[in-house]
Amino acid sequence: MPAQSEPQTSIIRRHPTGEFPAAAEPQTSYIAAGEDSQTSYIPRAKPVTVGVPRAARAKPSAAIATAIACILSGWATAVIATDLITGWWRSDRLFCVAIGFLTAVSSAALISGLIALLLRRRMGRLLIVVGAIVALLIFAGLFVAGAKLAPVVYLIPVLPVASILLAFLPATRRWARGGS
Repeated sequence: MPAQSEPQTSIIRRHPTGEFPAAAEPQTSYIAAGEDSQTSYIPRAKPVTVGVPRAARAKPSAAIATAIACILSGWATAVIATDLITGWWRSDRLFCVAIGFLTAVSSAALISGLIALLLRRRMGRLLIVVGAIVALLIFAGLFVAGAKLAPVVYLIPVLPVASILLAFLPATRRWARGGS
């Protein structure tokens, strides 16, 4: 039995009395461990794209042009319809009510289509086309009725046609599909 330098007590020791022998630490990485080795910055892994690469983000220029054409078309249609209704109200009220109804439908379709297009909803293009076709029906009604109009009014149907053509552009379709 070895001789003890301290008297034996029943108290459990909370700290070791001497040094523990140093054990070799297991190597856990490929970086050399030692006093003279230096660690450096290890860059984070870069994500790799898997699957089909996404197309570039659609440019809004076609949608902006469509919006401008819709605003001008709706404004011109409303002005012509208002002028027609005020001029013909005493002679043909049924025709005026029909033109007023078509103007309301055209305005509602163009405004909601314009908002939906700018919010990148797919339905916006269809609503713009419907509103422009109804505006063309209004102008067809004017020409069939034989209304005496200023020469510039005969050029106004170009605006709904331009709205339809701009709404059907592939760039406008890409813009509308880019949203939701």
